[in-house]
Amino acid sequence: MTARAWQRMRSGRRLDLLDPSPLDIEIDDIAHGLARVARWNGQTGGAHIFSVAQHTLLVDAILRHRVANSPDRRLRLAVLLHDAPEYVIGDMITPFKAVIGDAYRVVEQRLLAAIHVRFGLPAALPAEITRLIKSADRAAAYLEATRLAGFKPAEAGRFFGRPPALPAPIERDYLTPWTAAQAQSRYLKRFAEVAPK
Repeated sequence: MTARAWQRMRSGRRLDLLDPSPLDIEIDDIAHGLARVARWNGQTGGAHIFSVAQHTLLVDAILRHRVANSPDRRLRLAVLLHDAPEYVIGDMITPFKAVIGDAYRVVEQRLLAAIHVRFGLPAALPAEITRLIKSADRAAAYLEATRLAGFKPAEAGRFFGRPPALPAPIERDYLTPWTAAQAQSRYLKRFAEVAPK
């Protein structure tokens, strides 16, 4: 029996994990998957999982707050896609990534490059865009860790840095877990706002 290295998507597309083609990537599949993948291995408070889709929109909100009115379309789109490979491979927690080594990262990077190309971004982003997204991602992780995943502030600070200063509406809206349908709908709405027409 031959090992299968592809996944059938809700759209019907078949995505090869070893050699992903941009032609097999659809935003509806990404939104559907990310809205159903739990951050923190599901070890969060709330009536619903805290999904990768919701996390992505939190990172986006943090970045918009930090670089208000950025005209850089690549940044606005790249932040929405920064965890997009997880619609296929799940959100593996950092400690487990350390255990399994580089194999996960190789697959993740191939998928991310194909996703970028599919939506008109360079396969590898400029360093400045990557730096801005990583900084906002760490800020989101701090908030999620302390508000949802049971970390004490000092412990979260050791892993994710200082707590971000954000307006109360961002924390109030983005840190109450949404249903999968809400996360998917809000993700697609934001994508429609930033994607090239």
